[in-house]
Amino acid sequence: MMIREEIGKKINIYRRAKKMTLEELSQRVCKSKSTLSKYEKGAISIDIETLYDIASALNIHVEQLLYITPQEGNLQNDAACPAFFKDLSRFYAYYFDGRDHHLDRSVFDVLSRGEEGKYRLMMYMNFKNYDSYQDCENTYWGYIQHFDAMSRITLTNKDTPMENVIIQVLASFLDSPVKWGLFTGFSSRPMMPVALKILLSKQPLKEEESLVKKLKVSREDVRNLKHYNMLSVT
Repeated sequence: MMIREEIGKKINIYRRAKKMTLEELSQRVCKSKSTLSKYEKGAISIDIETLYDIASALNIHVEQLLYITPQEGNLQNDAACPAFFKDLSRFYAYYFDGRDHHLDRSVFDVLSRGEEGKYRLMMYMNFKNYDSYQDCENTYWGYIQHFDAMSRITLTNKDTPMENVIIQVLASFLDSPVKWGLFTGFSSRPMMPVALKILLSKQPLKEEESLVKKLKVSREDVRNLKHYNMLSVT
């Protein structure tokens, strides 16, 4: 029943985020409005074909509707996975957006293992509520891949494919509660390539002034920028 409820909750969140009514969704998947309501409430189970139909109607990956237990241990648990990401099926990230002077939060869901040791994942960026983080400003999909000295996350904006993101995490083989990364990508407001530092965490962090201070460009960052003529994160 918990799995039915969690899947139903996700359907409801994505449907509302798309500003779609139950009636509109029912027409797209050829199911009655009452049946869809029962799906969303977790009252009845959904067959695989219907799950794919709903994902297609909502323009999302079907894996986004599946229930994933945080830190369940069956993802990213092979010998090649570095200590920071070991056994994580969900992790979090924070950066400070100087355009609107706002701390932005993201959730990463690791979905499945892909080819060549990569893992498929989704990033949900800038949401209001952790309970419905899928209802966010930007959704990205892509892969995380681990190497000896670092881990690399490569993402594409689900709605604006020209917005590609790469997050490089140095020394991810060292275990710690948080890890710094360098976020490089493309901003659409205004249009320009950008690079910023991002803090990855195994658990949600307290969003207080001390965190904001860490995320802002520091004097040490500026010194390194002048020294290397590059924005670097270590």
